[in-house]
Amino acid sequence: MAFGKNIRTFFEGRWHEGDVPVMRAADHGIWQGSSVFDGARFFDGVAPDLEAHCARVNRSAEALMITPTVATDEMVAIARDGLRAYGRDQAVYIRPMYWALDGSDLGVAPKPGSTGFALCLEEVPMPAPEATTTLTRTRFRRPVLEDNVCNAKAGCLYPNNARMLVEARSKGYGNALVADAMGNVAETATANVFMVKDGVVFTPVANGTFLSGITRARHIANLRGDGVDVVETVLTFEDFHGADEVFLSGNFAKVTPVTEFDGTAYQVGPVTRLARQLYWDWARSAG
Repeated sequence: MAFGKNIRTFFEGRWHEGDVPVMRAADHGIWQGSSVFDGARFFDGVAPDLEAHCARVNRSAEALMITPTVATDEMVAIARDGLRAYGRDQAVYIRPMYWALDGSDLGVAPKPGSTGFALCLEEVPMPAPEATTTLTRTRFRRPVLEDNVCNAKAGCLYPNNARMLVEARSKGYGNALVADAMGNVAETATANVFMVKDGVVFTPVANGTFLSGITRARHIANLRGDGVDVVETVLTFEDFHGADEVFLSGNFAKVTPVTEFDGTAYQVGPVTRLARQLYWDWARSAG
């Protein structure tokens, strides 16, 4: 099932209109899970941090032992070429993807140099500025590098995230606040997380159990540049219960205010609104 509409797919060196098939039944990526992707956004005529997202999918491929085949600048050029078919008023999800075609003599390990690549553009609206979510705890945790590829944006990580979301939905919440292996807060099921206390912004320190997102880094830089104290540190669930504001950070929505965490209510406060305004100001100026 397609994620959006007005889909264009770059595959085997050219653009195709629509949601075209790109993977074969015997491809390593479909039965051994050797696939990676990234996601950038086009909105208001700009594609902020597109180069960073394209560079990260190459790093993700290397982490899964898949040989990346498209240089970052070439991938950016492909994406921008495809985006010419969309208008400034259309929001687009930009998804470059790699998967292994063949297995090596080890079977479960990909064969070096045997790589599939596609880049998919899908028209998906940006969430409304007033959109919010709620959080609850989950029994599922983020893995560590020793038992999963936490240093990649890999498809094989997402079934665990899906379990978190389904559990949260069954409890009447929109997302899950997730612990790392030590029981401290790592992120949510789908995004990095920030909390605000007495005007200071806090976010879980990047400890290798979750992807320290590109948009997360952009918010940190923007807020610090505006004179806001941002602290990366170990945070507990009790810290979040004591917070004044909480918001999520991810490529899809950029900023999502949180209005509740397991019975603790929050207002959409001034720092959350500032983070959103600073991001949009930066994105429009960066092009």
